[in-house]
Amino acid sequence: MSMITVSWDDPVVRDRLGRIRQQAPFIYGVTNYVAATLSANVLLAVGAAPAIGTAPGWPEAFGASAAAVWINTAALISTSEKDMLHVAACARDAGVPWVLDPVAFGAGSAEYDRIVRRLLDFAPAVIRGNASELMALAGGDAGGKGVETTHGSDDALRHIQALAARSGAVVAVSGATDYIASGSKVFAVTGGDVRLTRVTGAGCALGALIAAFLPVCDTAVDAACGAHATYAAAAERAGRHAVGTGAFGAGLLDELSVLAELQ
Repeated sequence: MSMITVSWDDPVVRDRLGRIRQQAPFIYGVTNYVAATLSANVLLAVGAAPAIGTAPGWPEAFGASAAAVWINTAALISTSEKDMLHVAACARDAGVPWVLDPVAFGAGSAEYDRIVRRLLDFAPAVIRGNASELMALAGGDAGGKGVETTHGSDDALRHIQALAARSGAVVAVSGATDYIASGSKVFAVTGGDVRLTRVTGAGCALGALIAAFLPVCDTAVDAACGAHATYAAAAERAGRHAVGTGAFGAGLLDELSVLAELQ
């Protein structure tokens, strides 16, 4: 296995973040109402233009016209299966790259998991999640505790490689070290802050950030690595000054906007 370390210090990562600010890509998301605000604010912080939800006409209009799409499957708490699959189909048919975030896969019902698996038929460019979600999606016995993982990212390494090979997508797992699998290569991103696990929607918002990187990168793996490295750097910087989790959440947005403006 080839392991490559990626960080905010890589000039390519910084350049791609600068391109988001310059191009202001339209990023369409289907996500849950718990995470929607933070996801939108993360996109705005780096200079992207977000729209979220499945209002009448949006799945086909936005799914096909956005620069990239992300689908967070916890959106099923307020979005229909039909609308969610329609967004994925419209993106695929229009050649729009999209990100799949299989929230709580393996920890809920068989019916929920069935819908998540159907989304794999629409060729996501990137699949991102926590260790338990991705291990279960790869076929392992690794149900999480609700939406939280019961495994570390190191545990998921061989599983994300298998899922990447089977699905054709880049697969990214978050944890103490983030890993991104593509083909025979695995990329590692260190840093961040443990308080990312204590701010509602922080993981979900990372899926949105990956989507923002997709239209400004040459490959999906570059997009996943760039988003993870940027998020880790912003979280680390925010953690230096924040006293508690509330200040950390606000600081994360501040640092993302500062990093974007520096480029």
